[in-house]
Amino acid sequence: MRGVSTTSLAKLTTVGNPTTTFLKWLLIVVAILVVVFLVTRLSFGLIANPKVIEELQSDPHSERADIVTLLTLPGGRILPVNYLREGDQVFVGADGRWWRALQEGDIPVTVTVRGETLSGRARVVFDDLEYKRAVFARLRPDVPKWLPEWLDAQLVVIDLEN
Repeated sequence: MRGVSTTSLAKLTTVGNPTTTFLKWLLIVVAILVVVFLVTRLSFGLIANPKVIEELQSDPHSERADIVTLLTLPGGRILPVNYLREGDQVFVGADGRWWRALQEGDIPVTVTVRGETLSGRARVVFDDLEYKRAVFARLRPDVPKWLPEWLDAQLVVIDLEN
């Protein structure tokens, strides 16, 4: 190795080196964050979501059914999602990555609202920030107004078929 003496190399690899200690702690913190993320994803995907789905299917007129619907994506994946129904449209805030299955627009989906299964065409609103804000103000009125846009959910609009 050019420009690095064996003495310098020995100093870098010494256990008490502050840089080495910092990197070790950084690696530990990153590993903990990854584990927490994976456990959270697994708990929602394998524990929480199936329980909510079962609850909505067994008692479609429960209090939870007022704010949560079951969305069936292409391929059959069923997700419990918060929703707002206004006339022939259902609005959903997508916090996860599942909305990517709908990004092409005009994608056939079904929603089960209070026990009634409805067919519709879904699209993600990318280009109308004011529309998105107006819908989210009704869909999620308790979300802090100071929340940065990049942390905001995607707006999925489902146009119901008659």
